[in-house]
Amino acid sequence: MKTLNTADLTPLQLQNYLHYAIAPRPICLASTVDAEGNVNLSPFSFFNMMSTNPPVCVFSPARRVRDNTTKHTLENILEVPECVINIVNYDMVQQVSLSSVEYAAGVNEFMKSGLTEVPSELVKPPCVAESPVQFECLVTNVISLGDGPGAGNLVVAEIKLIHIKDDLLDADGKINQHKMDLVARLGGDWYCHVTADNLFQVAKPVRTMGIGVDSIPATIRNSTVLTGNNLGQLGNVESLPTDEEIDAYAQRDEIKELFDATIGDSQTRDLQLHLHARQLLDKGLVMEAWMVLLM
Repeated sequence: MKTLNTADLTPLQLQNYLHYAIAPRPICLASTVDAEGNVNLSPFSFFNMMSTNPPVCVFSPARRVRDNTTKHTLENILEVPECVINIVNYDMVQQVSLSSVEYAAGVNEFMKSGLTEVPSELVKPPCVAESPVQFECLVTNVISLGDGPGAGNLVVAEIKLIHIKDDLLDADGKINQHKMDLVARLGGDWYCHVTADNLFQVAKPVRTMGIGVDSIPATIRNSTVLTGNNLGQLGNVESLPTDEEIDAYAQRDEIKELFDATIGDSQTRDLQLHLHARQLLDKGLVMEAWMVLLM
């Protein structure tokens, strides 16, 4: 494994390694205004939510690595501590990228990118009409992390109003993750597109007290078939199936066929059982997988 001492790297080298490794990153498309009311729009992938109560997001307009200058977004926020954080989806990603061009101060990136201004209800900067979700925010703090090239400036933005497009909501008024069609930043020119095909769910351990991977029998834990992800699934159950449940599951046709096909060959039987369990785990059928593995 390659080991790098950050003190030995230039800001440009650090930027390359960090941008590629710490990804995907959600994109904050921030709209701001200066003291004269000039509008600025710019995307930032140094961005995330940091608190629910109070509702706070943080993004970082870092100093330019090239010449150590600051960005208009930061300068605007220091003059008018308000912003709108506009979430970015696939339909607008090319226009969002265009808004990142370093136009001169006073140039409205809404005009350059072709995105549409919508007056905000609470803050001075406008919302982006094309954005699926918009957060009107008051900036409560700006924390400088340094004065050299690439140094971040953490903009702490408290969310005051949330605007969500109606077609994203389910019958319960909650956001349907499949409909968000989000994008995220990777390294260099790379982005990723969060489509329905690559969405998956992982059961939250906080809902249960999982037995842990260390409680999985060694013959299963050291399987040549099961992956680390599979072991994580198995270790997230609160208890193992009973002998009665295992015996009942063993009566299934596919299990009987597996046992019949491996009579007298315990090594092949174990392999096939582990392969079958992995198929069940890939479908999220964790207790069924446990029953197969414990046969």
